[in-house]
Amino acid sequence: MGLADMTRPLTDAGRAGLDALLGAPRDAVIALDFDGTLAPLVPDPSRARAHPGVAPALRALAPRVGTVAVVTGRPADLAVEYGGLADLGGVVVLGHYGAERWEDGELTAPPPHPGVAAVRERLPQVLAALGAPDGTWVEDKGRSVAVHTRRAFGPVAAFELLRGPMEQLAGEHGLVVEPGRLVLELRPPGVDKGAALTGLLRERGARSVLYAGDDLGDVPAFAAVEKLRGEGLAGLLVCSDAPDAPVRELADRADLVVPGPAGVVELLGALGEELSRPAAGR
Repeated sequence: MGLADMTRPLTDAGRAGLDALLGAPRDAVIALDFDGTLAPLVPDPSRARAHPGVAPALRALAPRVGTVAVVTGRPADLAVEYGGLADLGGVVVLGHYGAERWEDGELTAPPPHPGVAAVRERLPQVLAALGAPDGTWVEDKGRSVAVHTRRAFGPVAAFELLRGPMEQLAGEHGLVVEPGRLVLELRPPGVDKGAALTGLLRERGARSVLYAGDDLGDVPAFAAVEKLRGEGLAGLLVCSDAPDAPVRELADRADLVVPGPAGVVELLGALGEELSRPAAGR
């Protein structure tokens, strides 16, 4: 399916971003969130796997654009495993919001923040004292700790019950809370997808970027692209929308909204097909 069959961006800035990407793909970065964007959301994050069309789409795109990157809150090695990315050349994975980097089979990362270990130890007692409902569970991400309420009785009420206390606990140990879809992630400050994306764009000397995400953790990346547009970068912001739980803050800022990971794969496939056609200047 070609781009003529895809929904065109709704904004002038988005259309300019798409045109810049297609006109000079070697100067472009395509950056993608993982959960909810490349992989469908599931109750148990350990069972998340990329949509089956992701690897073929990225394999077609990677040789034709400057950089393909996955920017995720997950550990980089898990995103590589769950995404089937290990054998894809030219793909960079920025894990833990950019604290980890996987490229060409090599993982690099600084030492973990000491506050994470302290929070990990205290969380069971804190959750018990708060009366966290059954089904609330803790995911240890190594460099951060996430408290999920998706499987709890009354998941939204549980999320609101825990949000304030988790922010207090994080602050006591020099961490911050990153809220998401029924999840509260306690992680080191100063690391987010906006900083990770900005650093990568400057490193690669990018002139255009497509960023796709689905959740509140992607808002800093959207904000970074919006800021860089003012400095001359062309950008296309894509929201992977979940009809049952849309993140309006993201969808309302996007240049293009697609229906979940299947829609992202369709868009990536259309880009790959368009870029495979002979054209002057490519």
